[in-house]
Amino acid sequence: MRPKTVVATPVFETTLTAKDVMQKPVLAATPRASLRDVAGQLVTNEFSGMPVAASDGRVVGVITEADVLRALLEGKKLQNLAASDVMTGPPITVSTDTPLDDVMRILEDHRILRVPVTSQDKLVGIISRSDVIRAILEPEFMAFGTR
Repeated sequence: MRPKTVVATPVFETTLTAKDVMQKPVLAATPRASLRDVAGQLVTNEFSGMPVAASDGRVVGVITEADVLRALLEGKKLQNLAASDVMTGPPITVSTDTPLDDVMRILEDHRILRVPVTSQDKLVGIISRSDVIRAILEPEFMAFGTR
């Protein structure tokens, strides 16, 4: 399945693009990763979700804490499930040149917390709601001495 790339109408004036605010590298599960291992990565890295990518880098889905909780509530054993069993797909993605105002609209319109970023249909980063807010605030609040 090919991910949906959504184009939104501009609502916020900025020259920033997805490439400017995305987090990289991005950790992604493979479709065959056990749900137990995915849950461990979510907890260890303090992520609420992550992309699921094929070995060639194509994003095939997204898996979230909600997916893990749903499986647990259904009485399923996490080690007996693969990421592909519970992921949402095809995923919504944006390209590296997607304007930040479009990214913001996509996050809001689809009520998603994060969106994978692709270049030539390959996963290259991820943008969360907090990444967007941080990008907007950074001109007013900067950190020094971090390197």
